[in-house]
Amino acid sequence: MSNIVAIVGRPNVGKSTLFNRLTETKSAIVHETSGVTRDRHYGQGVWNGIDFSVIDTGGYVANSDDIFEEEINRQVILAVQEADIILFMVDVASGITDLDESIAAILRKSKKPVKLIVNKVDNNDRMPYIHEFYGLGIGEPFAVSSASGFGTGDLLDVVVKDFRPVEEVTEDEIPRFAIVGRPNVGKSSLVNALIGEERSIVTPIAGTTRDSVYTRYKKFKHDFYIIDTAGLRKKGKVEEDLEFYSVMRSIRSIENSDVCLLMLDATRGIESQDVNIFQLIAKNRKGVVILVNKWDLVEKDNATTREYEALIREKIAPFTDVPIQFISSLTKQRIQKALDSAMEVYENRRRRIPTAQLNEVMLAAIEAYHPPAVKGKFIKIKFVTQLPTLAPSFAFFCNLPQYVKEPYKRYLENKIRENFNFTGVPILVFLRKK
Repeated sequence: MSNIVAIVGRPNVGKSTLFNRLTETKSAIVHETSGVTRDRHYGQGVWNGIDFSVIDTGGYVANSDDIFEEEINRQVILAVQEADIILFMVDVASGITDLDESIAAILRKSKKPVKLIVNKVDNNDRMPYIHEFYGLGIGEPFAVSSASGFGTGDLLDVVVKDFRPVEEVTEDEIPRFAIVGRPNVGKSSLVNALIGEERSIVTPIAGTTRDSVYTRYKKFKHDFYIIDTAGLRKKGKVEEDLEFYSVMRSIRSIENSDVCLLMLDATRGIESQDVNIFQLIAKNRKGVVILVNKWDLVEKDNATTREYEALIREKIAPFTDVPIQFISSLTKQRIQKALDSAMEVYENRRRRIPTAQLNEVMLAAIEAYHPPAVKGKFIKIKFVTQLPTLAPSFAFFCNLPQYVKEPYKRYLENKIRENFNFTGVPILVFLRKK
């Protein structure tokens, strides 16, 4: 089961600052002007070995005529519906406001686990004021300062208490391919093109999460499950924001898959939402194949494919060792090639390199280019091994692991990729004390 945490509250209570702290990034824009967060931010957090996805929602405003605020409100309600736990933020300096009351009423109706977060408790003098917030009827308030980090460790202990590590399903060793992407890129058309023939054996199996349904595909020497979530959930009273909803659904699909087929619309190019979803796949350490759909609609010359591919790789850098296939769900152009690529990536993700072979190749690469010395100290890497993880991870043992910087880790990753086929698969490189 995936673990999704949504941060909600009225404008300017510090939601984006908390998001940045939980995900250990600075990807959410933080500004004292209210309403800065309009697009959703999605990130990956980890605490006590438990992974979870974090959604930073915009500030909720009741009964507003502003079109942006109406949009934000819809997205907040949708996040509440989809999340496993909700962090409701209020501001100790301003006390309970009418807007806080409005949000509390929505959250009480949601029947979801809610943690009340009283932010901006920057000193002990402010601590007594948190008791006022019992009046919201949400439960015990947690005092935090998202700016300094005060209280966030205790909060995370409580948040992840009932979460379980996201386990990959391996019971039948049949690959699971998720078809993900923005709305209207042709995900359902691809599924229909794949399974819509009478020769296929199709078995729908209810998935482990709310929406995922596995469909067995067994023909042309392939045997795998397609995870397709498009169009399965009935529309509620909320008019859904499609871009936001697609990422919410993608989180669930990605976490239940081995390989993700990320579909782009050839007529629109690669957009920021596509890059968001690609990064989610990489952070979850799943295999990935990029499918450029509707290629039949693009005017082409000899260089078109090459230029298009170069643009995609530029946008997804630094993880560029990814297969890209140009397809048409409608005409079924190259969809078999797309499946061949997905199967190859699946095998790459399961690849295990014998330790002797790995050391022979990598120690030679290290000898050719040593890690730069730091403060006059020389770093000596003596041994490397592949870790027994579900996705490829490598441990390099050395005398001073703390001095090995990111550029050299990238060099090691590139050398692994040059010598062994890990196309389409994120790789982790660890430096450890020998």
